[in-house]
Amino acid sequence: MNKSELIDAIAESAGLSKASAGKALDATIDAISAALKSGGEVTLVGFGTFYVAEREARNGRNPRTGETIKIDAAKQPKFRAGKSLKDAVQ
Repeated sequence: MNKSELIDAIAESAGLSKASAGKALDATIDAISAALKSGGEVTLVGFGTFYVAEREARNGRNPRTGETIKIDAAKQPKFRAGKSLKDAVQ
């Protein structure tokens, strides 16, 4: 499912116009992004939790030359599925 298909599904399920559903989805994504950017978590009970994980700096290897390179530390957005979502998928 891509973004436009998700907007169609939201519009049909909630009885909204596609434009309103698109604005709602964009607002949701913006709110989640802002919360993660500020270092917080977003928990949707039953669905899951969006959070930021930190990867430590490490040494890697360039596969072409075999040279050892330094990989910087990074922050990475992650998602942990909730029980209801896990149960729905099984």
